[in-house]
Amino acid sequence: MEIHQVKGQIVLTSRLDDMGHLPLKVLKSVSGSTSVAMDPIGTKTGDWVFTIANSAARDAAGDKRLLTDLTVSGIIDNWADIQKPDVK
Repeated sequence: MEIHQVKGQIVLTSRLDDMGHLPLKVLKSVSGSTSVAMDPIGTKTGDWVFTIANSAARDAAGDKRLLTDLTVSGIIDNWADIQKPDVK
């Protein structure tokens, strides 16, 4: 699993049937890399999420037949508060 922030949504005018019809979200990781993931849970831009990758991503998307290597699996509440270093 990895933590990402949702930066936007990609709209496809055409796609393979095996990709299903889940929304595709543009994600930026904590380390700064950009990825695209299927979003079965309905995130919005700015949400912090965790993702599941590789073959487990298909299960997380809800159908083992879907062609995906990355799926949004949960929204993290209060991530900005968790990231702050402890100040003493």
